Amino acid sequence: MQHYHYIFTGSGLSALMTVYEMLVSGKFDDKSILLIDANAKKVNDRTWCFWDENNLFDEIVSKKWNQAVFANEKFNRVLELAPYQYKKINGLDFYELVFKKISEHKNIHFLNQKVVDFTELGNHCVVKTKEETFTCNKIFNSIYTQDQRSNCMEHSGINPEVVISQTKFPLIQQHFIGWFIKSKEAVFTPNCATFMDFSVEQKGNTRFMYVLPTSSTEALLEYTLFSKDLLLKEEYELEIQKYIENLGITEYEIIEKEQGNIPMTCYPFWKHNTKNIINIGSAGGWTKASTGYTFKNASKKSKALVQFLKSETDFTKFHKKDKFWFYDLLLLDILSSKNELGSKIFSSMFKKGSSTVIFKFLDEETSFSEDLQVIWKCPKILFIKALFGRIF
Repeated sequence: MQHYHYIFTGSGLSALMTVYEMLVSGKFDDKSILLIDANAKKVNDRTWCFWDENNLFDEIVSKKWNQAVFANEKFNRVLELAPYQYKKINGLDFYELVFKKISEHKNIHFLNQKVVDFTELGNHCVVKTKEETFTCNKIFNSIYTQDQRSNCMEHSGINPEVVISQTKFPLIQQHFIGWFIKSKEAVFTPNCATFMDFSVEQKGNTRFMYVLPTSSTEALLEYTLFSKDLLLKEEYELEIQKYIENLGITEYEIIEKEQGNIPMTCYPFWKHNTKNIINIGSAGGWTKASTGYTFKNASKKSKALVQFLKSETDFTKFHKKDKFWFYDLLLLDILSSKNELGSKIFSSMFKKGSSTVIFKFLDEETSFSEDLQVIWKCPKILFIKALFGRIF
């Protein structure tokens, strides 16, 4: 039975980010590391977008936008993003970057197998695939599926059913279908993304279109909802078709399609961590609860985790709640009970607010006085009621 210092069960964004930060730090060259995943990460299975004022992974950024549109049925505002840029990274480019770096280090290995079980036994852990069993000092788990393991749920991870069945922390799904199209008409502005367009019919939910143009005739259009329940595939696609027609497009070709569902919740995932097992990524609550954004959050969390590993050994000490967790909780409380108010809340923020402060706030980097600049623009009665609901 082979032993490693660290085993990553799952090698998605959060796991690869953490390994990448380990390599960059240069402090883990003497540690044996194993990544296990049934997915070999050889295809472009997703894209990530984020706003950034630095050069985060600029070598693999495939597109940048300096402007973004926010719109609803009453107004349309073009946001100047400086000093930020809105950036897109293709999943395959990120995988290839990290695995190339991994290949340069003999202490790190990748195993293309499915993890079926893992648990903590005293001072070490055991990880099982269908074919092999391993031991290790620490486990970084990013697997978050209902059939992930057999009988060790209470010790080594989180079954989504645990999050779904509880009622203390609302769970909202960010679900979408996207079409990347090439149109006959030149209707898109290549340097301007559509961040949220709430002019689409809300139908009792929080619904918007998200558009990422790569040229005047090419763009990704996603029909997105923040709601509890998913739709039939045909409903998403019908709305995309309507939106394309409203843009004045008469002929177009669908180049690619994508589909996703991101959990948005303030559920305390960190309470499932043990001394030697930490849940990361979606399984660890690393997604920004109020927006569903993952890439920037995963970058920050992985840096913090690697810094933590340099001096600490008990994973139960890693997480700390902060003011932003509470802000997100209040928003999700509102969207859970009155899902149709999402457009009103986001519109109040973006109609006249400083885009720089808003993005800084959503990145959880604002001072309390800057927090108030954003919060005071939101519908106050809604948030006061949500606050009192949490206190009393």
